[in-house]
Amino acid sequence: MTDTVYDALRSYIEATSEIPEALAAARRDAEEFGLTVPDEVTGQLLATLVANSANPKSTGAVAITPAAGVVGLYLLRGLGKQGTLTCIDPEAEHQSQARSAFRAAGYAPSRVRFLPSRPLDVMGRLASGSYQLVYAEVSPIELTAAINTAWPLLTSGGTLVLADSLLEGTLSDQSRKDRATAAAREADELARTLDNALVTRLPLGAGLTLITRL
Repeated sequence: MTDTVYDALRSYIEATSEIPEALAAARRDAEEFGLTVPDEVTGQLLATLVANSANPKSTGAVAITPAAGVVGLYLLRGLGKQGTLTCIDPEAEHQSQARSAFRAAGYAPSRVRFLPSRPLDVMGRLASGSYQLVYAEVSPIELTAAINTAWPLLTSGGTLVLADSLLEGTLSDQSRKDRATAAAREADELARTLDNALVTRLPLGAGLTLITRL
């Protein structure tokens, strides 16, 4: 598929998708903060993944990202009427922004909890085997630790989503020896060696990695 075809498909999907005003506003707010957000194609994928992984024992989804307002709205769409969302980010301003987005979209405060902490400091306190989806937007240096900490949280059929984890394909450039690229390669190799895991890597954003617990 050429870049022209890919861009045309993405434009068509965005033009023919119903985007609620609360989501459009959350995107605008995130852009003002300079935050990276998933496009409509990726967002629809997130909603579908969390809906398809529904498990009676699960408690919902986790969003580890400064742009929880945008990511969270897609996840809540897939979670339906019962699932809850946990948002983890150390910046109180980002979480306040997300809280406003969820309120504008009509979600009750009880549907979302906010943990204003560094993700790796609190993820280990979450219940193991309880989440349908964990979305993690972390630095390349923290990817391996994020996998090791998030993987136990997933219920059977649940998926760990690593945003921008393939660094726009620079992992394939063997001349790249910088710390970030080396760390991303290490995380990519770890993902492919996990037991009972289905790994899917997609050319969305800077490279999306999906690790599903079988």
